[in-house]
Amino acid sequence: MVKKILIVVVIVVAVFLAFRYCEFKKDDNNTTIEETALIQEQIKNVGKLVVTEGHFSEVITYRNKEKYLLDIMSFEKKAVVIVNADVTVAYDLSKIEYDINEVTKTITIKNIPKEEIKISPDIKFYDIQQSKLNEFTGDDYNKINKSVRESLAKKIEKSALKSNAQNRLVSELSKILILTNTMGWKLEYNGQQVNSESINTLL
Repeated sequence: MVKKILIVVVIVVAVFLAFRYCEFKKDDNNTTIEETALIQEQIKNVGKLVVTEGHFSEVITYRNKEKYLLDIMSFEKKAVVIVNADVTVAYDLSKIEYDINEVTKTITIKNIPKEEIKISPDIKFYDIQQSKLNEFTGDDYNKINKSVRESLAKKIEKSALKSNAQNRLVSELSKILILTNTMGWKLEYNGQQVNSESINTLL
């Protein structure tokens, strides 16, 4: 009789433990799903257009000389070109690519979009000098526009505009890192785990 009671008790305890284990696994799965949803929502919130703006000015003197009669005669045209340009460096983070591994609790950033640089120059001409034999043409304006953009691109590279834009990008990505660390998840990029120190070297 006692033996039967012990067997019943063992069965009841086993069933109870199995039930509790299933409940624990269910709660754990629910927690993982909630964490995944929260991370996806955070990435969605980060996935916006990060724009850094700058302004550049410069003065260019354009010259062109046409020669005739074996270079005996020449006709020059020239103009002072004043350029004011608005420049934006933008990261469209809606294009960020990532994977979520719920088993290892790892967020893997697969691709960070390249910066998009937009130059909007306002070009004005002053002190225009030309002759009938060497007038300004559309080709001259195209050359000036190309020269202006090339000059501005060099200025942008030497300025702090791109680094400022990168700092803003890192600031946005840090929000993902903070969230993953808080929940005990890992953030990886290029096969390496990202932390508060290495996040500045993502780009």
